[in-house]
Amino acid sequence: MALKILNVILWILVIFIVWQILFRIGRKILNFPAPAFIGRFLDSDMRRRIQPTGPLIERSGIKQGMRVLEIGCGSGAYTTFVARAVGSEGAVEALDIQPAMLTQLEKKLALPENSDIKNIRTHQASAYELPFEDGSIDLIYIIAVLFEIPDRKKTLAEIKRVLKPDGILAVTEFLPDPDYPLRKTVTKLGISAGFEVDEVLGNLWTYTVRFKKK
Repeated sequence: MALKILNVILWILVIFIVWQILFRIGRKILNFPAPAFIGRFLDSDMRRRIQPTGPLIERSGIKQGMRVLEIGCGSGAYTTFVARAVGSEGAVEALDIQPAMLTQLEKKLALPENSDIKNIRTHQASAYELPFEDGSIDLIYIIAVLFEIPDRKKTLAEIKRVLKPDGILAVTEFLPDPDYPLRKTVTKLGISAGFEVDEVLGNLWTYTVRFKKK
């Protein structure tokens, strides 16, 4: 019996590794955002168990009263938690390029358990043209999205434009994501875009690189 269980675990592990390899090769060839039909998985308790909300918010530097922008909010896996973290004096600008993802988030916000949340505004827009004034955002956080974007240089220039002079950019990555980059890759990218590394937190499974605007 124990041998059968071990065989099943090994087969699951092999399938997972093969899927990761094939998917990662495909992602190197084609860049596209996570499709809207997987929004329910992305916004699930299982996702938040393996990538917990509390450490993510803490590592990102999100605090009460901040005006924060989430690029690639998707169906809102962490958006409502961040909204409560910044409080009624803060605001969350939830941006995604896909209208279908924002529709899922808006349906989530309409649920009775989220009736207390009044500080989220949704925006359907590209990361290449952020619909915000220069120097108007305290903190921008991106969760497993930056390396889905083909022109990361242009995106980081826009991020720098809308951040306040002492603004923070927090890039969080997650190993099961097919676009997962190493920490040194994210760090190098941020520095090349003119940001200063504030802190690198987490581990191989999930980490956050926090940058400051120079």
